[in-house]
Amino acid sequence: MAIFYMQISSLARSAGRRATAAAAYRSGERIRDERTGELINYSRRRDILHTEIMLPSQFDGAPLPWARNRERLWNTAEHAEKRHNARVAREFQVMLPAELDPARRIALARNFAREVAERYKVAVDLAVHEPRPDGDARNFHAHLLTTTREVTPAGLAAKTGLDMHPQERRRHGLPDHRQEFINIRERWASLANQALRDANIEARIDHRSLAAQGIDREPQPAIPIMHLKMERRGLPSEVADRLRAAYRERVALRLEKAATPDAAARVPETGIAGTRAGARTAGTSVEEVRRRARAAWLELRSAAQPPGGAKSLEQAQAREESLDTTALSRTPQDDLAL
Repeated sequence: MAIFYMQISSLARSAGRRATAAAAYRSGERIRDERTGELINYSRRRDILHTEIMLPSQFDGAPLPWARNRERLWNTAEHAEKRHNARVAREFQVMLPAELDPARRIALARNFAREVAERYKVAVDLAVHEPRPDGDARNFHAHLLTTTREVTPAGLAAKTGLDMHPQERRRHGLPDHRQEFINIRERWASLANQALRDANIEARIDHRSLAAQGIDREPQPAIPIMHLKMERRGLPSEVADRLRAAYRERVALRLEKAATPDAAARVPETGIAGTRAGARTAGTSVEEVRRRARAAWLELRSAAQPPGGAKSLEQAQAREESLDTTALSRTPQDDLAL
């Protein structure tokens, strides 16, 4: 079964991230960061299947050497930002259907990268990765590292796309950020499904939530790969235990609600006061589930940010990229963070 996975994130200086380090890791190249003088070297990587820089179609045939060279592009992006907490790049990470052959997977990634470049008028640094030997064999995926500013012949201009200020989006008649997230996820699903149809493969992906698909179940918990590997070595993981416990509580709460189908029917008869009373009655268990889920999320977030700066974060991502079957079977659209 084809699996939908899309993660949209930003690289911010406030989190110790650098566009140069991210580009070097994803492309498997050596890049010198002009702001720090550091040479970032990931040239030993052997899981890189394809890399390419794509620009908006208006620059087809134009030299634009600064934008077509990976090192110059991302140093330009770093120099364009002056604030200490600036977002220096944005990333779209998608899982490529394992059902497709290698050529079709790369073609699909290139089509999506081309559309992102055209949609937001940005430079897109595409890198297609194959699964790690110790990871899930289905984990073919693509990284689309994009500039947060519009590409022009003179350099990088104003913020664009998902990094455009909400007032600017409204002024240009663009949808708000939430709708834009939904639109880009839907577009990826459409492109992937078209590629599957063209290959005469019946599998399909769906960007919608489980509820929107009419599937009445809780999404499976996403256990980080580093904690799954700990358990495989016989070591306990509190993060994994808490995520599973929170999932079991959500399932139990759903079953409890399903066991009292007449509860909803009584709400119209009791009016607003009765609705509030019912909320107070069920509030304790719901709030407890939310509290525990948030505690697990905070611990997961702290565990995923090792000390040591941007390079450590890129190395941590290298470990997390080997998505496990448990993580891949989850439907991340139910937890879309906008």
